[in-house]
Amino acid sequence: MLDHINIYNLLYIDIETVPAYAHFDELNKNMQLLWATKHEQLRHENETPNDGYINRAGIYSEFGKIICVSMGMFYKVRETGERKFRVKTFAADDEYTLLQDLSALLIDKFSDERFHFCGHNIREFDLPFICRRLLINGLTIPPILNIQGKRPWEVNDVDTLQLWKFGDYKHYTSLKLLAEVLGLPTPKDDIDGKDVCRVYWQEHNLNRIATYCQKDVITVARLLLKLKGEPELLTDSEIEII
Repeated sequence: MLDHINIYNLLYIDIETVPAYAHFDELNKNMQLLWATKHEQLRHENETPNDGYINRAGIYSEFGKIICVSMGMFYKVRETGERKFRVKTFAADDEYTLLQDLSALLIDKFSDERFHFCGHNIREFDLPFICRRLLINGLTIPPILNIQGKRPWEVNDVDTLQLWKFGDYKHYTSLKLLAEVLGLPTPKDDIDGKDVCRVYWQEHNLNRIATYCQKDVITVARLLLKLKGEPELLTDSEIEII
């Protein structure tokens, strides 16, 4: 299954996002009004714009920011041919610096057309979010991220959510659930996505979020190997965190 996918030509990616500010009233007046308008379409019963901002603004690129990006890649040790999976994480309070460093790496090392991204729900969330935040920060979109003008069948990024859908447009399955039903180690053994805003703005624990993000990337790599029917899944001894 999925024999056309070369695991060595993929960058396995996950991002963590939060509201751009800790409190709604820190937004300028125009952004407060714009969020209030958006919140009218999203709000739960009796939820204030402030509560809605804390709970959900982080998933919208116009109101949130990226605080962590983890990427992993399979490679073979030249001397032994042994398979390894190396994970690198960018985490920072300053989104501009984070994206500048990420963009520099992607342009320098991964501009070759053979490289593509792999992740869970990256086509609808992670990759568009990164591109929008790059533009908002006045940064150039690296070639590997620039899919403007491409037809859907020309985009070779691998989305494990889409693979699991098998053509079903309505179905959403979380990475945590897929890991459980397929017998993979869970990535959610500490915090979950809903906890990231609290851990960041209340606990100020960016390292904890980075560890969580890295675990998601490792789980995505394991998931793809499982979906491909690979006989040898990714072991802890193969993983390198840099």
